[in-house]
Amino acid sequence: MSFLDHIRRCNNADLTQFEPWFIGQDRTGFLHRDFAADVVSKSGLFARRDNSWYLDPGLDTSTRRTAAMRAFLLTLRERGYFKGLWREEEYAVAPHTGTPVLMAMERSAVPWFGVRAGGPHMTGYVRRKDGLHIWVPRRSYDKPTFPGQLDNTVAGGQPAGLGLHENLVKECGEEASIPPELAQRAKAVSVVAYWNQSDQQLKPDVMTCFDLELPEEFTPHANDGEVHSFELWPVQRVLETVRDTEEFKYNCNLVLIDFFVRHGLLSADDPDFVPIVQGLRMMYTPASGLG
Repeated sequence: MSFLDHIRRCNNADLTQFEPWFIGQDRTGFLHRDFAADVVSKSGLFARRDNSWYLDPGLDTSTRRTAAMRAFLLTLRERGYFKGLWREEEYAVAPHTGTPVLMAMERSAVPWFGVRAGGPHMTGYVRRKDGLHIWVPRRSYDKPTFPGQLDNTVAGGQPAGLGLHENLVKECGEEASIPPELAQRAKAVSVVAYWNQSDQQLKPDVMTCFDLELPEEFTPHANDGEVHSFELWPVQRVLETVRDTEEFKYNCNLVLIDFFVRHGLLSADDPDFVPIVQGLRMMYTPASGLG
């Protein structure tokens, strides 16, 4: 296991298995060929031409698109899709960061449509006399996804209608009992992006990385049942655990590797330094896909 292994694990997508789908002229995601043929083609919402799929142009407002998609997704849920992961949480669907939101979609369905998602991932760290330490949570053993694995100090998906920093402050309170006046000190420092495939699902995601230096006397506490426990680890223990194991949730490794780079914990003379830094940002671009 190595840092590059984690990057490759996150970037395992084979885009030859997918076709793009559009709202008007805007590419908004990707559909696995089998899912498109077996499911999407029968929805009445999409038409295929030139090896691409197009949402019905009659759905000419965000509200109409959102309502029609929700009705379709509810029929898929009844057929057993989403495996109990339905959240009743909507993600914004837009062709690119900073462009207008074209519709909203249930969070658990987003990977089935290859829509870019993401959210804030924060590393909470402490400077002590014996060096840098990081607060490491273990996910609840009851969580439906990645139970019991290690995680970033605070992390969450990005629901429609919230700003990233606003969402982070909310997640800090819910996951770690970090009060708003402390959470608001978190600084956006980087992004991590990857293309991850799980069977017919695709995640071309962009995660926004935040750092928060926490007071030595502060201890985070689980608040919403999503975290089993928190432990304060020396940064070298975190680095070695990421580098040598798969104990952290797969995409959380990338956020921590980015932290190691930014805090000077990797040598520029390491032969893997450049591919590591490049591999952390496999960006979703509006024109070409991987970039």
